[in-house]
Amino acid sequence: MQFYQNGFRPGDPDVAQPLPDAGRRDTVPDEVDVLIVGCGPAGLTLAAQMAAFPDIRTAIVERKDGPLDLGQADGVACRSMEMFNAFGFAERLTREAYWVNEVAFWKPDPKTPGGIFRSGRIQDVEEGLSEFPHVILNQARVHQFYLDVMRNSPSRMEPYYGREITDLAVGDGDGPVTVTLSHGDRTETVRAKYVVGCDGARSTVRRSIGRSLKGDSANQAWGVMDILAVTDFPDMRLKCAIHSDAGNAVLIPREGGYLVRLYIELDKLAENERVASRNIDVDYIIKAAQRIFAPYTLDVKEVAWWSVYEIGQRLCDRFDDVEPGDGRLPRVFIAGDACHTHSPKAGQGMNVSMRDTFNLGWKLAAVLRGRADPKLLLTYSAERQAVAQELIDFDRELAAMFSRRPKSADHADGVDPAEFQRYFQKQGRFTAGTAIRYGPSVLTGDGTHQSLARGLVTGERFHSAPVIRLGDAKPMHLGHAAKADGVWRLYVFADAGDPTDPDGALWRACDAVAPVIARYTPDGVEVDGVIDLRAVMQQTHRALDYGAMHPALRPAKGKYGMTDYEKVFCVDPKAGDIFDMRGIDRGQGCMVLVRPDQHVATVLPLDGAAALDGFIGQVLHPA
Repeated sequence: MQFYQNGFRPGDPDVAQPLPDAGRRDTVPDEVDVLIVGCGPAGLTLAAQMAAFPDIRTAIVERKDGPLDLGQADGVACRSMEMFNAFGFAERLTREAYWVNEVAFWKPDPKTPGGIFRSGRIQDVEEGLSEFPHVILNQARVHQFYLDVMRNSPSRMEPYYGREITDLAVGDGDGPVTVTLSHGDRTETVRAKYVVGCDGARSTVRRSIGRSLKGDSANQAWGVMDILAVTDFPDMRLKCAIHSDAGNAVLIPREGGYLVRLYIELDKLAENERVASRNIDVDYIIKAAQRIFAPYTLDVKEVAWWSVYEIGQRLCDRFDDVEPGDGRLPRVFIAGDACHTHSPKAGQGMNVSMRDTFNLGWKLAAVLRGRADPKLLLTYSAERQAVAQELIDFDRELAAMFSRRPKSADHADGVDPAEFQRYFQKQGRFTAGTAIRYGPSVLTGDGTHQSLARGLVTGERFHSAPVIRLGDAKPMHLGHAAKADGVWRLYVFADAGDPTDPDGALWRACDAVAPVIARYTPDGVEVDGVIDLRAVMQQTHRALDYGAMHPALRPAKGKYGMTDYEKVFCVDPKAGDIFDMRGIDRGQGCMVLVRPDQHVATVLPLDGAAALDGFIGQVLHPA
């Protein structure tokens, strides 16, 4: 973490200096650049991202009267933890959360009619998939972390609660989007350049732009409850998938050491029947759980929260307000449950929703700051709708396997628990959030030079690895150099030559890319404020002198021209050599350009500065 760049200032470095007009007013501003509707995970991710840009006027409104106290979503995937690290609160979350380390599988016990036994136990996340764990934490706490980021920003952003959207009209041409809000007996009108609907499955924003969720239901009712219970079931603190003759269940331990969440299979619904018509209460869910857990006892002492739902997968065909070929550019976007809904068993709802707006936020900022053409915003729906379709397909298959009876003489078409366990392992990267890969576009290269960095796959998230920072010998992860600040990262992996040789490949690369970076950096913006150049050496940190590095890797920053000593990294032989771990060509080295949302944009050779310029020029305007 860097501070004091523009002079010493006491106090918490996470709390930025406020703008002169910082803080929430009593009424929503009449005019904003971005209006976010909804304070769920998607809306707060976007608000926290936009809070990093104090020059962009952003407001977030929520129909509820205050922040969430108890959330429904609780699973936080490894990829989301990587994203949280960029926002600065991953460490807080890991301290509080339950870590999902292993998964146990239970099935009917042939020796005990009506009973169950543990049939398998596996590691939850494959080794080396991420430096962060898969964790469980109340959604309300995740919201609180985001709210803290917003409140500590220069704008001191706070949500406007108790606002219900009643009308939305998209203006002609460059005219604003006009949104009407009701607040008690008052009406507020907001004109926004862009509106983002993060207002849930019954989204008013979605309906206003003529979009609809399309899909079907599996006609299967499930109950879910967070409970404190006394039990002799031995795996109460392990994630469990339970198939029994009495039904199926998923057990998710919660934070705090005692609380657990149970997903309990209930009744099959008739065609076109809604679960609400069954009038299922919490006692019905508890009794169903007790039958599934037999012969183990389950004495429920307290129910913190419960609900009943029906499985269904629904998806919008686009996540913005334009139709292909109509020549318009998007002004209104939808994200999260507003554009995709599915079952909660894979723990993907909150995670995918947050990554929707993490994809969108930096693009809105680039356009509103004049650094990119508004056509960039077309890539949001193109990229995220494809991801949501993958999720829907995965969830449909997973939910079907969960709902089938265990295979037996009476249920020949049932699911083999061993098959389910294999499927769970196979899909581990998807549920961890690390399998998403954006296809070739203006933002993602075609992988021509992928052989230079086989483990940093173009289109996938940048897979971090351990390094040692040269300037202060700090062991760290390379990916942790990236923050949620809208900046591109250019990682230069040195070749086998001497990195201090002015005639060597690394120096020539830095000589060539420095003017490219300068071309896209406006006056008054720090040298790394648009494209952040960093380098990774093959040598150990004690073999190199920071003062001998290329000047571009020792930039002067801030009002005093202070040297930034955090741009060069070396291999960490104890934790693992990043060149070996990520398949970097040691002989040639390479450059890896990473988008602001942490996905690899392109891999280029060290002499690829012209190609880098051409690629960046497709997205950003020269300054």
